[in-house]
Amino acid sequence: MVDWLTTHGITVLVIIVVALILVLLLRHFVPSLVKRSVSLRMKGQPEDDIRKRCNTLSSVFVSTGIVIIVIVAILTILPEFGVNIAAILAGFGIVALAVAFGAQSLIKDFFAGMFILLEDQYRIGDWVSVAGIDGSVEEIGLRRTILRDFDGTVHSVPNGEIKVASNFTKDYGRVNMSISVGYGENLDRVIQVINRVCKEMAEDPKWSADLVTTPEVLRVDRLGDSGIDIKILGDTRPARQWAAMGELRLRIKRTFDGEGIEIPWPHTKVYFGNTLPGIQATQPTPEKLGNTKAEPPQT
Repeated sequence: MVDWLTTHGITVLVIIVVALILVLLLRHFVPSLVKRSVSLRMKGQPEDDIRKRCNTLSSVFVSTGIVIIVIVAILTILPEFGVNIAAILAGFGIVALAVAFGAQSLIKDFFAGMFILLEDQYRIGDWVSVAGIDGSVEEIGLRRTILRDFDGTVHSVPNGEIKVASNFTKDYGRVNMSISVGYGENLDRVIQVINRVCKEMAEDPKWSADLVTTPEVLRVDRLGDSGIDIKILGDTRPARQWAAMGELRLRIKRTFDGEGIEIPWPHTKVYFGNTLPGIQATQPTPEKLGNTKAEPPQT
C-alpha cells in the first residue's frame, strides 16, 4: 500500500491538481477571451446585446471545457489503478454505436443546440417563446435551454424540440398598442392629443433613454362594437417595450380625463321574460314591495 501511494498515488494527486488548475484557468480566461472576440465582431452594437452574447458563449465554452477536462483526467487516472484503457476505448466504440441508435433524440438536441449558438438565435437574458413556452432565458446548453416564465416557473426545453424560436428582445422592442375612443369624439383632435402625450413621454428624461423612436399614431385601426381603435407604434430598447406601453397607457388615460375624451366600454341591454325590444319592463321597487299587503287566496 505504501509503495502504491509513493508511486501511483502521487501521480493520481498530480493529475487531480492539474485538472483543478485547468478548470480554474478555464473559468478565468475564457470569459475575457470571449468578450474580446465578441466585442470586435459586434462593434457598434448595444452594450446589452454584447453582454448577453458574451454570457451565453462563455457559459457553453466553460461547461463543455470542464466536461472534457474531467473525462481526460478520469481516463488518465484509471491506468494507475490497473484498469486497461485500451480495452475500454475499444469497447467504447461499440457502445457508442449502440447508443447512437438508441439516443437519436439526444444527438438531435446537441446539433440543434450548436445551431442555436452559431446562429445567435437568442441569448441569456432574452425573453423568448420556444416550444410553446414564454420566458426569460437563464441557461443555454448544447442539449437544453432553461427558461423562467412570468410566474417564476423554470422550464427545461430540449433543443431538439425547438422548431420555432421567437425572440421578443433582440436588437429592439416595439410599442404596439391600441387605444379605443367613443364614436362621438373628433378623431383629428384625439390623434393630436395622443401624439402630444407620446412626444412628452419621449422628452421625459426618465423615458428618453428607453425610447428609440417617439411613439405615434399609425392609423385608425378598427371600428369596434363600442368604440374606434387607434393604433400606436414606436421602437424601444430591448425588453423595455412592456414598461413603456404601461407608462403610455397611464399618461393617455390621465390626459383623456383632463380633455374630456371618452374611453368607451361595452353596453348591454337586458330584457325580462317575454318583454319585447323597445318596451321597458317595469320592475317593482323595494318601496312598493314593502307597502304591499298579502291577500288571502281566493276560494
